[in-house]
Amino acid sequence: MKEKLTPEEKQKLEKADALARQVLEFARNTLFIQLQFMKNILGRCEFVPYNGTVGTDGVYIYYYPFYLLKQFEEDQKRATRIYLHMILHCVFQHQFVSPTIRRDVWNLACDIAVEKMIQDLHIENIDHSLEPQQESILTELGKQLNYMTAEKIYHFFMQNNISEENCQQLQELFSEDQHDVWYGEAQVLGELTSCQAYLDKKEKEEREELQKMWKKLAKQLEVDLETFSKNIGTESGSLMQNLRAVNRERCNYENFLKKFSVHGEVMKLDTDSFDYQFYCYGRMLYEEAVLIEPLEYKDVKRIKEFVIAIDTSGSVAGETVQKFMQKTYNILKQQESFFSKVNIHIIQCDTEIQEDVKITNQEEFDEYLNTMTLKGFGGTDFRPVFSYVNELIEQKEFTNLKGLLYFTDGYGTFPEHQPDYQTAFVFLDDEYNSYEVPVWAIKVILTTDDIIEDKGLN
Repeated sequence: MKEKLTPEEKQKLEKADALARQVLEFARNTLFIQLQFMKNILGRCEFVPYNGTVGTDGVYIYYYPFYLLKQFEEDQKRATRIYLHMILHCVFQHQFVSPTIRRDVWNLACDIAVEKMIQDLHIENIDHSLEPQQESILTELGKQLNYMTAEKIYHFFMQNNISEENCQQLQELFSEDQHDVWYGEAQVLGELTSCQAYLDKKEKEEREELQKMWKKLAKQLEVDLETFSKNIGTESGSLMQNLRAVNRERCNYENFLKKFSVHGEVMKLDTDSFDYQFYCYGRMLYEEAVLIEPLEYKDVKRIKEFVIAIDTSGSVAGETVQKFMQKTYNILKQQESFFSKVNIHIIQCDTEIQEDVKITNQEEFDEYLNTMTLKGFGGTDFRPVFSYVNELIEQKEFTNLKGLLYFTDGYGTFPEHQPDYQTAFVFLDDEYNSYEVPVWAIKVILTTDDIIEDKGLN
C-alpha cells in the first residue's frame, strides 16, 4: 500500500472494505446457524482492516479487504472456514504464548490442531480442497499422539527436531490465517473510516484480562457442547478433547511447592530491615563508628519438614517418577529453599508402605536420586501413608510437619479424617481426566511434559 492514497484508490478500497465486512458477516451468520453451541463466541471480535491477509488477536478480526474478496470469489465456503479457524484459535488461547517458543513450530501446531477440530465437526459446506492431503498427515500424527492439542503437537515436533523447510511445507497445508497479530505486529489500514474505532481506542484490553475472558468462554463452551452433543447424539471429537485440555487448571509446580515452606531463623544479614540513611549519617559524624548495624538474623521461608509419598501401584513409570523427584529437588535446592538440616521423608507405597527414606541434607538427597528404585507395584490405597505419618508424629520424628505431597497417577482410597498437616495430591495425567479429592486436600494435575521438560509454553 502507498503511504498516501489517491481519491480514486481510497474510494475503491472503501467499497472493497464494505463488501469484505459483508463477507465476514455472512461467514459468521452461517456458523451461527450450524454451530448454535458457539453462539456466544462467534460474534466476540470486531472487524478491523489491515495490511496482511486475515488473522485475530482475540479482540479484533483483522482482514485485508481485497484478499478476503478474492477468497470468497474463488470459493464462497472458504471465508466461513477461515472465520471458524480464527475463532477456534481464540477459544484455545493459542495467541497467549511465551516469547521463548519457536514461532514457526507453534504456529504450525496451532493450525493443525484447529484444522483437526474443524474436520471432526463435519460442518456442511466448509470443506477444503486440501483436506485429503491434511488427512494423511493427521492420520500419521494420530498414531503418535492420543490427543491432538496444539501443545502436544508442538512438543512432538520439537522432540523430533522438525526442520524449517518441513515446517513451511506443512504450514502450506494447514494455514488459513496469519499469526503476526499474535505477536503485536499488525498494521491497520488507517485510511479507512472502519479503522477509526480501533485507532481511537487509547487502551487496549490487557493481555491477562483478555485471556481470562477467553478461558471463561472456553469453559462455558465445554458445558454447552456437552449438552449439544447429547441432544443430537453426535460425537464432538477433538474439539471436546481440546476443550478439556485448555480448561484444565494449569499449575506452576514451583510456586505450588513454595506453599509448603515454613518460617525459620537463618544466620544471614537482613538487608531489608537495614536503614542506610542512619548508617551513612553515623559514618559522616564518627568515621569508624556507626549508629546502626544490620541484623544478623533474617526470617526467611525455607522448606524444613515434609513428606513426599510416591504411589508405586504399577502404573507410574519409573523414569517419570525419577523426573518428578528431580524436578522437586531442583526447586528445593534453589537459594533460600533448604535449611542446612532438613527432615524430609520419601515414602513409597501401593497398598502397603514399601520404603521410607529420611533425607536430612542436600548430599543425602543427591545420593537418593542416584540410587532410587521403585518398590511395590500392587494396588492403590492412600490411607497407609497417612497412618504411617501419624505414627511418626507420635514418635516425635516430626516437630513441625508442614505438609505431605502425594504423587500418583490414579484413583485410590482416601483417609476418612483430615490430617493435622497440609496435604496435596499431585496427579500425573496426560488424558485430561478429572479427579476428586477430599475438601481438605489440595489437587494438582501435571502432565508428563510438565514434569520432564519446559518447552517454553505458558
